[in-house]
Amino acid sequence: PTDGGTADGTIADFAPIFNAITRSADLHFNIRVGQSYSSVVEGLDNKIVDIAFVGPTLYLQAAERGAAEPLAVAVQNGESVYYAGIFSQKGVALESIQDLKGRSMALGDVNSSSSFTIQVGMMVAAGLDPARDLSKIFLTGSHSNSLNALSEGHVDFAAASFNSYAKAVNAGAIDPERIVPVMRSAPIPYPPFIMHPAIPNSIKNSLRDAFDTVHNDPQVTPDMIRGFGGILVDHYTSNITHETFETVQNLMALVTRDIKGSMLKVASE
Repeated sequence: PTDGGTADGTIADFAPIFNAITRSADLHFNIRVGQSYSSVVEGLDNKIVDIAFVGPTLYLQAAERGAAEPLAVAVQNGESVYYAGIFSQKGVALESIQDLKGRSMALGDVNSSSSFTIQVGMMVAAGLDPARDLSKIFLTGSHSNSLNALSEGHVDFAAASFNSYAKAVNAGAIDPERIVPVMRSAPIPYPPFIMHPAIPNSIKNSLRDAFDTVHNDPQVTPDMIRGFGGILVDHYTSNITHETFETVQNLMALVTRDIKGSMLKVASE
């Protein structure tokens, strides 16, 4: 799914990578943007989608259905991690996660890692019940919508990734002098490219080799290698396994179906 941008913008971010893979591996792609998080999982599960770029939570959901395995992940400054954050208007402090009690909060899609799962998992781990302890819950559907809700004064706090925050700032959608991060998560495994397990092994190997070397393509300049939120990355690597996502899986276990259901109920009231 797009991260607060347009479908055309998201395709433009990744088209140079797939064009390079076509040149090196003679594999051809039809790039489309999912209309929702859940539609991407359904597309994989129904074998409509062969490859997808998703957050860790979505990958784990698809893997649980037997519809996905890791393909490649971006590397930036020698790491394949990113961060979820909690943001507020400047001057609104958050000394600890418990300080969210009695405050309103905007979160993204319930299937999002860095605009829902991570922040809700942090709250539950700290002993909070989000449906009970937050004064108001807004489930906005995306990182950018949550940041906009905060910027417009509708909520006290917003959940989003730092990549999405940087993208919104760079686009002029929010003012970094007014909207600031007040809490950052531990490092999260970077959103991966994933592929359907039914793809023939010969093609899987070609895809892995192509992602490993895409940055060496003479027609690919450094400003064409982008990752989550359109952020520039150094290169991609296929050195990624299911175990890479164990930390997210542990937080997902805290965010039970009952917790999601109670949050959805409160948000709809």
